[in-house]
Amino acid sequence: MEGRVKTSRRHWLALLGLLPVAAASIPVFESMGRRRRPGSQRPAQGFHRDYFPDLVLKTQDDEAVRLYSDLLKGKTVLVHFFHADSHDGLFPAITENLLQLQRLLGERCGRDVFMYSFTLAPRADTPERLKKYRASRPIAPGWTFLTGSAPDLELCRARFGIVDPDPAGDRVPAQHTNLVLLGNEPHERWLATPALSSPEFLLEQVDRVAGVNT
Repeated sequence: MEGRVKTSRRHWLALLGLLPVAAASIPVFESMGRRRRPGSQRPAQGFHRDYFPDLVLKTQDDEAVRLYSDLLKGKTVLVHFFHADSHDGLFPAITENLLQLQRLLGERCGRDVFMYSFTLAPRADTPERLKKYRASRPIAPGWTFLTGSAPDLELCRARFGIVDPDPAGDRVPAQHTNLVLLGNEPHERWLATPALSSPEFLLEQVDRVAGVNT
């Protein structure tokens, strides 16, 4: 991609679900590729290993996985950020909504589509805690909960574009839980949509990035 653009506050409020979006998903590949990043990060040259580093993360089963090689490469994915200690009432509703999406995906989840929830509180959300959280809900295989070091999780969040341009707002975890990112790494298709969109709509958008019936 060439050049850089400044993402408007209005655009990001829409991404975060704070403006009506008329149930329409928002393509984010271009804006993510052009967004201003910390100086320690290299400019994006596309959604491949040069953009998504192979950070080592831990699953809820304490299994070490690499961000790009294991989680993203060659896959269609749903990415969501959360924290297990959320008491604002929003994340339980989002979890239920994503559970309904997983049910609609059926056997495709974990085979054709992979769901990932990255913690926003890695110091508190250990693999043991994530396993307990996941086990307390009827979550089927194909939906993985992830933790790791705080700097690595912050880098993940920045690379996925789940950020608020206002530094004060960016420090509020609840700002980052009401959005899901859907992506197809090999074809470089990425879009974002409110996490509480209807499960049927989310399924349509998963199929859209996966190239199903296109």
